Amino acid sequence: MSYLLKLYETYEANRDQVGVIRKAQNGQEYTLLPISHTTQTAHIEVLVTEEGEFHSASILGKKGEITLIPCTEDSASRSGTKIAPYPLHDKLSYVAGDLVKFSRKQKSDEPFRCYLEQLEQWATSKYATDKLKSIYRYIRKRTLIADLVNDGILHVDDQNKLIEKWDKERGEKPLIFQVLSGNQESAFVRFSVHSPQKNLEKVWQDEAMYESFIRFYNDWLHEEDYCYVTGKYLPQTHKHANKIRHAGDKSKLISSNDKSGFTYRGRFTKAAQAASISYEASQKAHNALKWLIHKQGKVIHNRVFLVWGNRLVSVPDPMEDTPVALQLGFETSTKKKAYTFENYAKRVAKAIDGVKSELSLDEDVNILVLDSATEGRLAVLYYRSLKGDDYLQRLQDWHTTCVWNHRWKDVAFYGAPSTLNIAYAAYGSGANEKVIKSLMERMLPCIIDGQSIPHDIVRRLFQRAINPMAFADAWEWEKTLSIACAVINKQQGGIGVALDQTIEDRSYLFGRLLAIADVLERSALRDGEKRDTNAVRYMTAFQRHPERTWQTIQFALLPYQGRLGAKATYFSKLIDEVASKIPYEDFNNKPLTGKFLLGFYSQRYELYQKKNSDLSETDTTKEEA
Repeated sequence: MSYLLKLYETYEANRDQVGVIRKAQNGQEYTLLPISHTTQTAHIEVLVTEEGEFHSASILGKKGEITLIPCTEDSASRSGTKIAPYPLHDKLSYVAGDLVKFSRKQKSDEPFRCYLEQLEQWATSKYATDKLKSIYRYIRKRTLIADLVNDGILHVDDQNKLIEKWDKERGEKPLIFQVLSGNQESAFVRFSVHSPQKNLEKVWQDEAMYESFIRFYNDWLHEEDYCYVTGKYLPQTHKHANKIRHAGDKSKLISSNDKSGFTYRGRFTKAAQAASISYEASQKAHNALKWLIHKQGKVIHNRVFLVWGNRLVSVPDPMEDTPVALQLGFETSTKKKAYTFENYAKRVAKAIDGVKSELSLDEDVNILVLDSATEGRLAVLYYRSLKGDDYLQRLQDWHTTCVWNHRWKDVAFYGAPSTLNIAYAAYGSGANEKVIKSLMERMLPCIIDGQSIPHDIVRRLFQRAINPMAFADAWEWEKTLSIACAVINKQQGGIGVALDQTIEDRSYLFGRLLAIADVLERSALRDGEKRDTNAVRYMTAFQRHPERTWQTIQFALLPYQGRLGAKATYFSKLIDEVASKIPYEDFNNKPLTGKFLLGFYSQRYELYQKKNSDLSETDTTKEEA
């Protein structure tokens, strides 16, 4: 129940956001829902006068509009043929009292009678507003279908029955048939009140309407019991919200509707004996969760990754790369100083201090992962709650240990890669979605709890990074290589990008040899000649049989050394210097470890840094001359 309590507290801490409409990055509108409310996609908007007469109607675009509507426990969880009307806005089969007269399918007006009875109780209660009374006076006239037909919104055939499917022979398709995937009777209708004298707020955006229904429905609630979330005796509920991830989501976090089979395994006779949750706590926790997912959740193939604080809702995301998570920008200068670890570590620490100044260190930071195995059940796959100080410390540890220099396409930064990029680097951009989101979930304990990165992930990254010929684009291999180096660097305790000439590890030294061969050959290529070097082509074989493959690569370097002439002397001396550090007994065909990639990248980076530096000095000399 702890994550429900944190969500409940988040709702209470952000009550000023209730009903405030915002837009997500995908352009979809969302809000922190009031309790006893949900959202539905409305297709038709009907305006009535203050006297309860029909004024006008309109069709809400080709996709409808998400509308905030009041709901009861039954209507929020209705399905199939169950009759459970929403209190105010609903489908035509509920709100149209004259539908039976115009429909070939609807034989009974029972849905409307249930709707009208429920609406009457609200509209005649002490909590009713003037807008509600106006809508109720119109609804009970039972003329909605006729008014919509007369207004050109709905369409009937020669027998004055609603047309179920529009045929091409009838001419151009009306807008209502473009909006709906089903027949006209499936249209969802929302109501509002029109006044020529005053500019009335839309019913679904009116706080007075929210409060009116909340207070009215609260009188309906009964069966008080101990709430496992709040620790208070409050009216309980057995029906909990769905539509958690999106409007069409039928999965629930909490459900106990199975009355037969093996649900309780003989331990309980009622669901409440296992756990009871109050209506208020359930509503507030679920509404906060929906709001947070829309606001800042990361959804990967329906798996939700969510990080939030109770008061400071937005906190650094542990799954993002360093520039995004800590909002750092790094120079893309080739100057080596810009990428020293000391310089980078100071910037990370400064960014963390900036977050500490906003986030109370006593405030909890919550990490939640959700997914559904079936259509109706949503599971909590991972949940952790940490004090703000502990969370930021672990975040700082991750972003100063799992780091490398990343340069691919338009990306250039020094830091930790995102978990999504780690997943794609390990399995490729075309990998199965289940594999990708599973790896991202497995990486969370490594960041949050300081656990070791699983060996199979490290091994997978290493195997793909030493096989550059399997990539269609060079930049994709470079991306995989730098990500693999970051993860291996973390595993090895932090060797660093800068070339360490004191390291005498066999794999590291062999990696340096391959890098020198790669830069040597690439330096000898003619202008416009773009191809893979022998070092790159033989990389996989070199890792498996370094001694044997090195002989092949070294022999292939001879023509390029000849082409470079005196310029090849530096590379030749460097090869001799590195090779001499490998003990005689270690110069064999034993496969190389992950440090091989670190040595390769660091040596290659060092050579390119030196080459750029030499070119800059040459340009400066020419300018001075």
